[in-house]
Amino acid sequence: MKTFILAAATTVALALAAPASAQDKKTTLNLDTAKKIAAGCVAKAKAEGWRVNIAILDDGGNLKYFERMDGAFRGSIQIAQLKANTSTMFPFPTKAVGEIAKSVPGIAHVPGVATFEGGLPIKTAAGEAIGAIGVSGVTAEQDGMCAQAGLDAAAADLK
Repeated sequence: MKTFILAAATTVALALAAPASAQDKKTTLNLDTAKKIAAGCVAKAKAEGWRVNIAILDDGGNLKYFERMDGAFRGSIQIAQLKANTSTMFPFPTKAVGEIAKSVPGIAHVPGVATFEGGLPIKTAAGEAIGAIGVSGVTAEQDGMCAQAGLDAAAADLK
């Protein structure tokens, strides 16, 4: 009987510990990295004379960090967030979503999906998606360049 109780207690302990260890292994986007990404984007925008809004979301689509440069269009706030959200729902660039929409036109009409450049997933060096950045305020191509500059600025943190 003692052996049975010991075995049962061990089984319960292992069952409770397994989810905790799985959570410990998940990489998350921290605030310092989000700020570093935004700073890289701001540096690119300033160098080019652009004024943009930058939204950084975690992998659950929750706003982690937002920055609105002086003079950036107020209407671009929501667009930056939509671009980032799209790249958390589908872990690839919003430009790729736009390409997919050409052959699957209905995707462009899904609420909350942006189908133009400026949203990029934030991935670790191992390819794990941990969030996304969305940039809006200039042309779609320039928004994409700014988002990429942000990711490049934090590359060391994403290893």
